[in-house]
Amino acid sequence: MDTRYIFITGGVASSLGKGIISASLGKLLQSRGYRMTIQKFDPYINVDPGTLNPYEHGECYVTEDGFETDLDLGHYERFTGIKTTRDNSVTTGRIYLSVIERERRGDYLGKTIQVVPHITDEIKRRILLNASKEPFDFVITEIGGTIGDIESQPFLEAIRQLRWELGPERTLNIHLTYVPYLAAAGELKTKPTQMSVKQLQGQGIQPDVLVLRTEHTLGEDLRAKVAHFCNVQLDAVIQSQDLPSIYEVPLNMRRQGLDAICVKKLGLDPLETQKQLQEGMVSWESFLSHRDKATEVIRIGLVGKYDLQDAYKSIQESLAHAGTYNDRRVKTVFLNSENISRENIGGTLAGLSGIVICPGFGHRGIEGKILAAQYAREHDIPALGICLGMQMMVIEFARNVLGYGDADSAEMNPHTPHNVIDMMEEQKSITQMGGTMRLGAYSCSIRKGSRVFTAYGNVTSVRERHRHRYEFNNSYREEFEKGGMQCVGTNPESNLVEIVEIPSLRWYIGTQFHPEYSSTVLHPHPLFMDFIKACSEYGRIEA
Repeated sequence: MDTRYIFITGGVASSLGKGIISASLGKLLQSRGYRMTIQKFDPYINVDPGTLNPYEHGECYVTEDGFETDLDLGHYERFTGIKTTRDNSVTTGRIYLSVIERERRGDYLGKTIQVVPHITDEIKRRILLNASKEPFDFVITEIGGTIGDIESQPFLEAIRQLRWELGPERTLNIHLTYVPYLAAAGELKTKPTQMSVKQLQGQGIQPDVLVLRTEHTLGEDLRAKVAHFCNVQLDAVIQSQDLPSIYEVPLNMRRQGLDAICVKKLGLDPLETQKQLQEGMVSWESFLSHRDKATEVIRIGLVGKYDLQDAYKSIQESLAHAGTYNDRRVKTVFLNSENISRENIGGTLAGLSGIVICPGFGHRGIEGKILAAQYAREHDIPALGICLGMQMMVIEFARNVLGYGDADSAEMNPHTPHNVIDMMEEQKSITQMGGTMRLGAYSCSIRKGSRVFTAYGNVTSVRERHRHRYEFNNSYREEFEKGGMQCVGTNPESNLVEIVEIPSLRWYIGTQFHPEYSSTVLHPHPLFMDFIKACSEYGRIEA
């Protein structure tokens, strides 16, 4: 069938959860048996989020094909299990860069380049691109930002044009807004939603569906009022209340018929796929049931430097997935590595069942990470080091076990005599930001008999996603192995070390890659599963 396009915009305020609504709708359509993908169009002028500080925009998520993207793509993948690519993440910067490069090549034959039609045409081309490569039934496009932002206007103009070019039977507009509660008056207010829709209509777009974000239950009268003033059918006014978990949102949307409304408005019969929907959501419902029954809480410390909820989003969600399937509720505790010292490390890690030494860039806070790695190793506390975290494990081992007190990473100290972490020779001549990065999925050969081998289910080869510049220095590999830290995972093409572990300890593993990018609700990552299992056992011993 012809591809249908669903556009999701937001109004009133940012951070209302367009990404979660997009992922939830995608999951429901997928459960109905439709082939779908989800893409994010961000209005900021950065070419991609790769150079953004996490405080600006949360974590940077990496696709299998090595593109640095918005964290919402992590939600898309975790909810649906799809594999997104560079075509699923587009920014204003990418759009303008593409148009300017074509202008410089002379592709426009000397014409004056304008926002309309040249920028909007490029946006439309990108919106349609995924469906030109794969036969998707639905393409969901989340438009970042908030209605009224000047940066969003070209994107809104593009989806306005597509409505007329493709027709109403192939395009649908969903608008997510906020209904605030005024405690002093004891009332829910719909005026912000009405004004947001009015702004959207001023751009030439009439929403087909409204999703109202709220902390309180919205009565039938209030929904009817919104429907009346916003020219939307009553059954197409959906409420999205605060829920204990984001993973309950798909079921909430299904109860209110969001997917059925979208399917019907796009000319399809929702009854034809209703049975598939019920069968397709069984595993999801089982996950939630499992989660609700888990009562034992384990506390996992996140040792990092970004004190921000979204900075380590994928790690937190991966721990939660693994906790559920291990019948545990995982409570993550952020430990600012800048504040960790020899004097307080014992108290800082007290009461934890395990720690994750988090990824990052730059020297700030690394000594605290090294101290955490040392304390976990010496006290046999389960520890998982990811990317920079794995490198801190390596440096700590070199300093305190191999006797190289000045061991360091060439990233932090270019003049260290013992550069146990270094950049590959072929990378050193590259100066463009991002050019020296190892990005995307790479193969990893796993040593038989290792703890990692067991965790992965006795497989000898996996593919995992990377985002880093510096590597384990193979010149020191033999010394590390003799000292007790085994290099149990390597890239078969380059022989670069991907995984280290200390077999004599309860669970002490570092990965150069990011396993959190591959964990989903229905398929938790095996390393996180094994880590949480070890943490649970350690927690019982300590108790």
